[in-house]
Amino acid sequence: MHTISDNLRLDKRRALPAEIAFLRAKYPAPQWATHGNYGELAAFWLQVHDALREEGRALGQATEDFREGRTDMAAFQRVFAVRLRGYLQHLEGHHRIEDAHYFPRFRRLDERLVYGFDLLENDHEIIHGQLLAVVESAQAFMQDLARGGDAMRYGADAYAERADRLLALLEQHLADEEEIVIPTILEHSERPFR
Repeated sequence: MHTISDNLRLDKRRALPAEIAFLRAKYPAPQWATHGNYGELAAFWLQVHDALREEGRALGQATEDFREGRTDMAAFQRVFAVRLRGYLQHLEGHHRIEDAHYFPRFRRLDERLVYGFDLLENDHEIIHGQLLAVVESAQAFMQDLARGGDAMRYGADAYAERADRLLALLEQHLADEEEIVIPTILEHSERPFR
C-alpha cells in the first residue's frame, strides 16, 4: 500500500486531483445512469452510499431536535442508541466488503487505479478512527443523559461535534469514491466483479 501524501489525506482534501480520478472527465456524473455499462453493481453502490448519507443526516437531525428541545429525552433515548448502532454497523460492513472484495479487483484492472484505492483504504482507516471516537462520545452522552442538567447539555454538544466531524469526512469520502468507482465500472463494465 502506498503512503498517502498529507495534502490528499481525507481530513485535508476537498476534491480528488485529476490524476487520481482520471476517468472523471470521460464519464461525468450526470451521464452515469445512461451509460451502457451502468448496471446493477453501479446502481447498488450509489444506493448504499445514499443510504449512508441519509442515515448520518437523520441521526444528526435527531440529535439537533433533542438539543433544541423538539424531542423529549425519553423519545430520544428510545431510538438513539439503536439507530446509531445500525448506522455504524452499516458503515463498517460496507467498508469491510470494499477492502476485502471489491478494491483488490479494481486494482487489478489498471495499475493507474492502485494509488486511488490505497487512498480510499486510508480514508477507511481515518473514518474508523472517527467512528470509534463517536462511539466513545455517544457512550459518555448516554451517561450524561442520566445526570441531566448541564452534564446532559455538554454531553449532547460533545457528541454532536464528533458525529458532525464523522459525517463531514464520510460525505467527502463517498463523493471521492464514487468519482473513482463508477467511472471505472463504466470503463471496464461490471464483468470483472461477478
